[in-house]
Amino acid sequence: MEWRDEGIILGTRRHGETSAILEVMTRAHGRHLGIVRGGRSRRQQPVLQAGNRVDLAWRARLDEHLGTFQAEPLELNAARLFDSAVAVYGLQTLAAHLRLLPERDPHQALYDTLLVMLGHLDDPASAAELVVRFELLVLEELGFGLDLSCCAATGTREELVYVSPKSGRAVSRTAGEPWRERMLPLPEFLLRSGLRGSACDIEDAFRLTGFFLTRHVYEPRGLGEPEARTGFIVALRKTFAGHPASDGE
Repeated sequence: MEWRDEGIILGTRRHGETSAILEVMTRAHGRHLGIVRGGRSRRQQPVLQAGNRVDLAWRARLDEHLGTFQAEPLELNAARLFDSAVAVYGLQTLAAHLRLLPERDPHQALYDTLLVMLGHLDDPASAAELVVRFELLVLEELGFGLDLSCCAATGTREELVYVSPKSGRAVSRTAGEPWRERMLPLPEFLLRSGLRGSACDIEDAFRLTGFFLTRHVYEPRGLGEPEARTGFIVALRKTFAGHPASDGE
């Protein structure tokens, strides 16, 4: 069995004295693991870093075997990303979300999104919005997507400011007002492409996705929120506190 594909490195771990087990998100073969012979060598280590995009050749005697990878660099992002706490935690958060998906199941939309995000993770404002949108996409891929297209009660597309914690559907200001304390805030930037969210909007957005990830994914699987996600949000808070921006900037 063998195939060739491109992938983004999510992580590595030691295997024996000289090899490494490589975890990648590939375009056509989903999240995949394999052994890299000599992966701990001085030549290979800079290539096998999280965030790098690589050309992969996978081989195994049987499809269900772990198999071996040969990896050649296509785009070395790791050195740039490692200079930013937001980027490091962001990348670890994305990897944790991808591990929620079945191994080897293709998710090309997630791969393409991840590929775009790698160019922006070291920009905190962009990283915050991209990661929360990635979480919405992961929920959708897992079958728990939110419906933010129109009001669940009236069908209107105007003034959608809440999300129902029961249905995961948007609710308009008027329809949701009597139950405002029970509703989850819906930041406007999630509805409008190109609109920047404030620091408060970002907090509300992560509270929104975190609520549904916990209900539908973490708790049923006996998992807690990934430490990387908590670290990412804390790193964003520190960054925004040091560089405050007005709404929409």
